[in-house]
Amino acid sequence: MSDIYFIIVVFLVSLLVAALAYHPILHFARKHKFYDNPEARKLQRAPVPVMGGFVVFFGAMVGSLCYWFKHDSLSIVPVQIAMLMMLIIGAWDDVKKLSPTLRLVFEILIVVALAIGNNYPINDFHNLWGVQEISPWIAWPLTIFACVGIINAINMIDGIDGLCSGLCIMVFGFYGILFFYAHDFVRTALAIAIIGGLIPFFIMNVFGNRSKMYIGDAGTMMLGIALCDMLMAMLTKDSLCARQIEHSNFCLIAFALAVLAIPVFDTIRVMFGRISRGESPFVADKTHLHHAFIDYGFHHLETSLMEIILNMMIVGVWWLFYKSHFSEQWQLYGVVIASIGVCFGLYWMLGRRKRIAEKVKEMYGLSMDEYENLTTDERKALKKQTDTNNQQ
Repeated sequence: MSDIYFIIVVFLVSLLVAALAYHPILHFARKHKFYDNPEARKLQRAPVPVMGGFVVFFGAMVGSLCYWFKHDSLSIVPVQIAMLMMLIIGAWDDVKKLSPTLRLVFEILIVVALAIGNNYPINDFHNLWGVQEISPWIAWPLTIFACVGIINAINMIDGIDGLCSGLCIMVFGFYGILFFYAHDFVRTALAIAIIGGLIPFFIMNVFGNRSKMYIGDAGTMMLGIALCDMLMAMLTKDSLCARQIEHSNFCLIAFALAVLAIPVFDTIRVMFGRISRGESPFVADKTHLHHAFIDYGFHHLETSLMEIILNMMIVGVWWLFYKSHFSEQWQLYGVVIASIGVCFGLYWMLGRRKRIAEKVKEMYGLSMDEYENLTTDERKALKKQTDTNNQQ
């Protein structure tokens, strides 16, 4: 019971530290002109300070260090160092705009260093398709591929107010519950500390007016490497999570994928689209699911809440399959099908209105709102007049 109380203390400490650190960091960002400037691919109209990741980092570090000092455990040190390194690389990218190749190299190096520091990569499927421990020749490339993918998936959802921070609060919440259930209190404390650091930032990012700040690449990359640490902790041989669910049909891989469904599958869809158009998968554009919501008419907060709810529904699909005693592989298939349906199908449905609006603009010279305000008779008359003009 003492662990529960101390985890609550960790949360409150991280929450308080992040709240107290917010305005000094905001002032520092403004003073040194660390801004995210408007571009064609971005939705903002004015420069916004971009050091929110430091707010989350300070809150999470101080909170998790409280647990470290209580238990004298060094197991949390590798991920804390990795988070600091990612914060620095991300801040460098925010200010100097690193090339995609150099940034990828840094991500790989830090992922490998974290796996070595933890003394484990992703090396066990825990009975998915009957597979247990896998060869190091497979484990290390798989670890690098999965972790770099997660880091970039978290980075790519940072496009509107509250989306990245809101989704990460949800993700670390689910992971915190799992690690608490598995008696891995070190990572429970880390997940809770990160949530405590995220909440003040989320509030100011969404509801702040003059005090708005973005989390930046520093924040998204730092959060991404923390998630990588938790994924490694779940999917390594003899993990505490695996021991806890050893005699059940609980599929850790399906759970991990369900919790990260929107970031991961939206990134897959976006990258597949870029490659199919002959573009670099790392060139930024406005083809993410949140862009489709915004184009359809949703506000930032509405879009963020919609994507969080959709992600929780995918977790619900996994939970339904698990509780219905489906096998591990069918839990994974259910998550994949639900995720594709949301990220691919919903994007196509939301984009349909935009495609119709472009066609209406081309044919009649009207916006979609103007066209929808016409009566049926007015639309028929407009179509008839357009057909007559085209024939002439």
